[in-house]
Amino acid sequence: MVAGQSSREPRSVAQSQPRVGASAQSPRQSAGHSSGQSSEHGPGPSAGSSGGGPHQSSGHSAAPSPVHSPDQKPGNSPGNGSGHDSGRSSGQAPARDRRRQATAWREARALAARAGRGAAPRTQRLPLDRTLGHVLAEPLAALTDLPSFDTSAMDGWVVAGPGPWVLGKGEGGSGELGILAGHSTPVPLPDGDGVRIATGARIPANATAVIRSEHAHVDEAKGLLHAQRQVVPGQDIRPRGQECRSGDQLLPAGTLVTPAVLGLSAAAGYDELVTVPRPRVDVLVLGDELLTAGLPHDGLIRDALGPMIGPWLRALGAEVSAPRRLGDDAEALQHALTTSDADLVITTGGTAAGPVDHVHPVLAKIGAGLLVDGVAVRPGHPMLLARLPSGGPYLVGLPGNPLAAVSGLLTLAEPLLRGLGGRAPEEPYRVVVRDEVHGHPHDTRLVPVVHRIRSTERAGSGAGTGVVHVVPLHYNGPAMLRGIAAADGLAVVPPGGVRSGTEVEILDLPWASATPWTEGCFT
Repeated sequence: MVAGQSSREPRSVAQSQPRVGASAQSPRQSAGHSSGQSSEHGPGPSAGSSGGGPHQSSGHSAAPSPVHSPDQKPGNSPGNGSGHDSGRSSGQAPARDRRRQATAWREARALAARAGRGAAPRTQRLPLDRTLGHVLAEPLAALTDLPSFDTSAMDGWVVAGPGPWVLGKGEGGSGELGILAGHSTPVPLPDGDGVRIATGARIPANATAVIRSEHAHVDEAKGLLHAQRQVVPGQDIRPRGQECRSGDQLLPAGTLVTPAVLGLSAAAGYDELVTVPRPRVDVLVLGDELLTAGLPHDGLIRDALGPMIGPWLRALGAEVSAPRRLGDDAEALQHALTTSDADLVITTGGTAAGPVDHVHPVLAKIGAGLLVDGVAVRPGHPMLLARLPSGGPYLVGLPGNPLAAVSGLLTLAEPLLRGLGGRAPEEPYRVVVRDEVHGHPHDTRLVPVVHRIRSTERAGSGAGTGVVHVVPLHYNGPAMLRGIAAADGLAVVPPGGVRSGTEVEILDLPWASATPWTEGCFT
């Protein structure tokens, strides 16, 4: 169980699929999602709002604890980033309604994971050279003993009985070469004889041991081989079946096919593998205010999500189509959703209840079932998870602000894709956080962090051991990507925040293992 998770099992997927209301002024919209991105930030002006005035309701921002990080200075207003959706909202509902509607963060992740695992299983058989990055659909069992015969582990001399040994020429390679790899079975070795042997060559019957070349001396005049070290029976011989026997399970289903898995599969006798097809994902970028090139101008901003979402999803094991830019067009969105043959559709922006936020109305019109409609997490609370009708694809609606969208990817899309792709859930882990991290009064907060190794000296010895901790990064507002671009994970901060030295759960980014743990300019 995830650390800190309630023992109460979340509702089943079937129980959590209410139909989206047909009215644009549904109870969902009057319950807090109408605030769009502006409700991410607590007191102060609404991010990107045309009026620039304060919020008009007693939402989460009315709580005494700070909603935003102290790093969010006035000049870093979340509405000034390179995302979208800011300024679309048309009001804000009381906090009590919003908290009642939003799904708890852990429950939302668990529900997304169950939805993925509940999909009908699919398999495909692929040639070995096409399976890299796929997931095994069934256990990998050895088709042969490994090694399949007794082999020499070293270049040297194979001997029988006690020494010194009479030199012989052996079989499977005549002359001075002795016994070579890849040749037929050599003749049995008479007691008291020795013959040259190459690494990987078959061991002749009656052999006692292999003596490494550097541990032997040849008396050419007498034709004798002398050992310079004690010879132990069986030394430097890999016996048949040392690594596995035919039929042994080598890897379980759900294993990611890495280069090492390819090598093991080939050694175990496989020419092809049965794998789970990668989930297919369509990405729909919404928003009339987005530019695909050049500098922002005339109220238009660069699309930060279109270039980011596809590669991120590929890193999560999906096959992703090129992003389709639909603008704020409800009919285009409906057509794209009803004609998609993907396993998952990702939308960016339009999940609030502003005048051009079309995701909820379109889902209502086509009769989609909502699994998650808002999550109690900051940033990213307007995210949603739905299932399109008639067994259609799942849909993850991401907020338009970039870091809020990342929150949605890791909260809903990542566990869903793991289930669809046949991969096991990642085991959660906890690391000490170096600094105090401010929390939201009611919701979970996801904060970009980077791992660091601190040396600690042992008393009187001068020697040190490495202690891993995480450092929260600056520039962590919902519309900002500067912090997450330098991060290797997100810290899961509970409501109310944590003190320095507290252990927090970490969500690794897909490329975390390739990120160097060095000091950066954002810590």
